Amino acid sequence: MAGNGMVVIFDFDFTIIDYDSDDWVVEKMGVTDLFDELKSNPTISWYSMMDRMVIELNSQGKTMEEIAGCLKQVPLHPHLISAIKTAHAFGCDLRIISDANTFFIETILENHGLLECFNEINTNPWFIDQEGRIRTSVLKEGKKRFIYVGDGKNDFCPSLRLHESDLLLPRRGFALWDIICNNAVAIKAKIYDWSNCEELGNNLLDAIDSISVGTNNQDTSNTSMLIPVDCKFQTGSLASHESAGKALRIQN
Repeated sequence: MAGNGMVVIFDFDFTIIDYDSDDWVVEKMGVTDLFDELKSNPTISWYSMMDRMVIELNSQGKTMEEIAGCLKQVPLHPHLISAIKTAHAFGCDLRIISDANTFFIETILENHGLLECFNEINTNPWFIDQEGRIRTSVLKEGKKRFIYVGDGKNDFCPSLRLHESDLLLPRRGFALWDIICNNAVAIKAKIYDWSNCEELGNNLLDAIDSISVGTNNQDTSNTSMLIPVDCKFQTGSLASHESAGKALRIQN
């Protein structure tokens, strides 16, 4: 199994980790009351809200080291860790596209020895301000074949950019899977669904293997197309969620 010319794109929250990284920090650092208050305000964006939460943590005397220590407690399934390292060793180009942030993602990946496995992380940047506080801000390839791994509704638009030669790995029971089941005709890529990290690890390696034994003269894509954006799409309703699931299943 060789991964040369193969790009694997992951979401982060509820995909690489089985949690929402923002919620993890908020809960572990004990600032859920302010978080719930801000969430009830429909005029504030998620990114502004998380920036406000970090300012609050700093005002309580929480340091970057303490926040990083909290993030280092986030577990990853050992099977998925092994699969990511294997894919990297085979030469796959591993990338992350997420609406989380660089500090959270890089801290978690580095703690599990995975940061060097990823060639690119597209997410919201964080920076150090003049007072030493961490703050958040809102954010051409050759021939490639893509594997996209995700769970949320924001992962659907990138999925529409995939070609017949690409693979999509949506998480069953989450928003992306539900949207796909109601819009199956819009997806060109082959689909390998998964429900837990062990299954994701197996399906990821199966997907890489299925591409590596195929032909290499497939259509091209550009990763700039895959960054989650708001979009409109035509719906193609299926008879039922159950029948959609059967139609989308790929036999291993």
